[in-house]
Order: sequence, then structure tokens, then C-alpha cells
Amino acid sequence: MSASEHSTAAALELVAPDMAAVDRVIAQRLDSGVPLVGEVAQYIISAGGKRLRPVLLLLTCGALGYSGEQRHNLAAVVEFIHTATLLHDDVVDESTLRRGRPTANESFGNPASVLVGDFLYSRAFQMMVDAQSMRVMQTLADATNVIAEGEVLQLMNMHDASLNEDGYLRVIRSKTAKLFEASARLGAILAGSDASIETACADYGQALGTAFQVIDDVLDYDGNAAEMGKNLGDDLREGKTTLPLILAMQRGNEAQRQTVREAIETGSVDKITEIAAIVRATGALEATRNAAAAEAQRAIDAAMLLPDNPHRTAMVNLASQLLNRRT
Repeated sequence: MSASEHSTAAALELVAPDMAAVDRVIAQRLDSGVPLVGEVAQYIISAGGKRLRPVLLLLTCGALGYSGEQRHNLAAVVEFIHTATLLHDDVVDESTLRRGRPTANESFGNPASVLVGDFLYSRAFQMMVDAQSMRVMQTLADATNVIAEGEVLQLMNMHDASLNEDGYLRVIRSKTAKLFEASARLGAILAGSDASIETACADYGQALGTAFQVIDDVLDYDGNAAEMGKNLGDDLREGKTTLPLILAMQRGNEAQRQTVREAIETGSVDKITEIAAIVRATGALEATRNAAAAEAQRAIDAAMLLPDNPHRTAMVNLASQLLNRRT
């Protein structure tokens, strides 16, 4: 087991009883009376994954001393929202593989995936009302809206080789990091923390989510398809201008820039091996890892503002070991 896997396993073990309770909530709230809804939702939820967003909410609650039942309800809510985004993402991206098996749209078709994603969003909003907190509802409503904006931004940026680092970060902080941020903020809201602690939790989540996505983009050019559970080069095929490609174009010679630019604009993966070599040769891969490391350090600095206990330690370790992830 790698250091990253060990760190994640330790964090998961710390909240294992809570996650079992979350799983019970998920199973109960997936029951809709419409068989296809439960079948598609269960298919993607049971696909595995680290469930980092609900884990993050539970770790934050633990670090701040909140042990009420709403932590299980809201952890299930953030997992439902995340699952809905995955269902919609895979349809938009025409993805065929996720976590090593066919995507829901590949197995059930696009209409079912979109509609079950809609069901999960609406069920999540039903559940968040149970918290009877306007702050909770505001946080999740804002997060869901920002995520949708991020999806549209990404769609607008498809095949745009002129996208710069700021534009890239705007997309991933909206599309990916926002739900990490909301998950951590919810823990502080449930715990009744003051504004400074709530901000620290939100900063931790945003930085962790950003680092997570940046490393994911590294692995598209430096990963293993079997480990990743997705097709390498998928981002390029979809015309996504990710940070390794942006930095490669900044650092490369004219021929290298042109090769990368053409691949982004056409969505061709015919030269994926050459492009991966350009990303490495220009130092873009290492620079992208450094960008992720800076975000991870930002997360650690924010976590250190919380009370010193095993849950905070797990939050720090998650951030510090994130750079070693392979899946």
C-alpha cells in the first residue's frame, strides 16, 4: 500500500462507522418507487471511489466536535449531488468508462442517465430541507449553481487552445472544488463554528478539491489506464485544455506548441504518446505537480487552524499525501 493509499485508508477508518450510517441513508433515500431510478443510481454509487466529499464533511464535523445525525443526512446529500454531476458529465463528455467499468450512459443510455441525475439533484434538495437551516440550504444551493456554471464554462472552453491558467482554474474551482468546499463548510455550519473557522474549513475544501483535480489532469498524461479506471487521453479527446497542456504550450518550441494546439482543436488522440512526451520534456508535468503541491499546502495551512485532534490530523494527511495518488 502506497503512502497515499495508507493515508486515505486511515481517514476512511476514522469515519467508517459514520460512513456505514451514510450508506444506510443513501439506500433508504434511493428508494423512489420507479425501478429504473434506483437501478441507475445504485449502479454508479456502487461503482466504488473514495467518497471523499462525504468523508470530508464527516472529518470536519469530527474535528469540530459535532456528532448530530444531520452529518449523515448531509453527507448523503453531497454524495447525491456528486453522483448527479457524474451522470451528467459522462453524457456531455460521451464517456464510456469510469472507475474501470462502463459508464451509466453506456449501460442504460443517455436519457436514463440525465433523468436519474435530475432525480438525484431533486432528492438532495428534499433531504437538505431536513436540516432546517437556511445556511445549509444556501451553501448547497450556491454550490450546485456554481457547479452548473462550471460545467457550462467547460463546455464553452472545449477545443479552445487559447485558454490560460486563470481560465482553467476558474473551471475546476467551480466544477470540482466547489463541492469539496461546500462539504467542509457544512461541517463547520453544523458545529455552529464562528466565521473564521467556517472560512478555514471552506478554504481547506477548495484547496483540496483543486489539488485533487490538478493531479487528476496530471494522471491523464502520466497514469495507467488500469489504475485510473478510465481511458487515458480522454480529456484530450474531449477537447479539454488542462494545465499540463497549457504549460506545455507556454514552455515548448513552435513545433511542440503546434502539435498540442492541433490536438486540442481537433480532439485527436492520434499523437497522444508524442503529446505526453512533450508534456514531460517541457517540464509541464512537473510544473503541474508543483501547482497541485501549492494547493495541497494551502489546504494544510487551513486545516491547522482547526482544533488539534485525530480528525484534523486525518485532514492534514489527506492533503499531504494527495500528490501521490494514482487513481
